[in-house]
Amino acid sequence: MIKKILLTLILLFSTNISADDINLWKKSTLNKIIEKGVLTVGMEPGYMPFEMKDKKGRIIGFDVDIAKNMAKAMGVKLKIVPTTFDGIIASLLTGQFDIIISGMTVTQSRNLKVNFSDSYLVVGQTLLLNKKLKNTVKNAKDLDKAGNIVVAKLGQTGEIVARKFFKNAKVITFETEADAVSEVLSGRASAFINDQPYNVVFMDSKGKNTLIHLDTPLTYEPLAFAIKKGDPDFLNWLNNYLKQIKEDKVLNTHEKLYKKWFVDTKWLKRVQ
Repeated sequence: MIKKILLTLILLFSTNISADDINLWKKSTLNKIIEKGVLTVGMEPGYMPFEMKDKKGRIIGFDVDIAKNMAKAMGVKLKIVPTTFDGIIASLLTGQFDIIISGMTVTQSRNLKVNFSDSYLVVGQTLLLNKKLKNTVKNAKDLDKAGNIVVAKLGQTGEIVARKFFKNAKVITFETEADAVSEVLSGRASAFINDQPYNVVFMDSKGKNTLIHLDTPLTYEPLAFAIKKGDPDFLNWLNNYLKQIKEDKVLNTHEKLYKKWFVDTKWLKRVQ
């Protein structure tokens, strides 16, 4: 009798687990993407070489190619929703897109609001310095003096790091990277802080003979995809997708895209 009761309980429990799994899948963003046949991605064009607009107004970049490859792997179309970075998490949470692929650094405060995939790239914050300071500033500590001005893009990790590192220098934020770094080019600011890849590309295109790149990273920053919380199926798919494009040595998807946007700078002609 006891065995029959236990068997019945096990069967009921298993049935409930199966039903819960099915309901969870039905609510998954991944399931909805497949049903509608479109992957909607939020990103802010203007962060070279991750996402930016070319001369014809088309959004191109490393993240864009990642998103295209992801949509292809899902068997759906891709739709990009241009979004300002300081409001991008709020836009995700209100359902304006399915996922954030926008060079977003994993931080604990952001992780309270969204779930992050495994990292698809690791970067760090570096400084583009006004050339006039080359004899007096060799590192971040030298820069942190009253009278110096450090600029950053509003809402990005650079702003967070700037306010942490620079207690004596003045920190000013701008809506775009271009506006911020132009302050250094014009001599109105001492230095610009941003992700290393962006600074490397900027030095190669516009910073030669005008700025100094203090290229030792001040931070360790894994970049990842951000999705809504409570969606294990979508997160599982994304992490397996990342593992595949990184580890598959036949296709070399991740490596090819990295070389295309971070090693070879031919694409600069398309945006300048």
